[in-house]
Amino acid sequence: MEQIQVKVVNRSGGALPSYATPQSAGMDVRAFLPGGAVTIAPGERALVPTGLYIQLPDGYECQMRPRSGLALKHGVTVLNSPGTIDADYRGEVGIVLINHGCEPYRVENGERIGQLVIARCMQAVWEPVCALDDSERGTGGFGHTGNI
Repeated sequence: MEQIQVKVVNRSGGALPSYATPQSAGMDVRAFLPGGAVTIAPGERALVPTGLYIQLPDGYECQMRPRSGLALKHGVTVLNSPGTIDADYRGEVGIVLINHGCEPYRVENGERIGQLVIARCMQAVWEPVCALDDSERGTGGFGHTGNI
């Protein structure tokens, strides 16, 4: 798998995000809660800090994605999934978690709360035209195939 260098300042004092297996796309990232755990009530959301500050190379983004086990077992997920960290952002990486579950969820310091995926990105240059080329799908939108 291709690798790139990403500069990181780690103010959490804990482990850097890491891949669970050699073929993992996402790195597990941990909560940095030196003041103590945070409880997220059902239907509530919280910005959970990580203590990480990153500098991505130009042309890359860092996506914040949910952990499937946290979503399945507790209904806790990343609210703006995937969240995006732009290459020019230098603030602390935070993850917006929401509790879709039925019970309050307590986020502990050092707990794995999400995954970070580094991805290439492009910027679009709009080309105004009067009409678009035809395609097999055409203007068929949501549910146009009759399959749900």
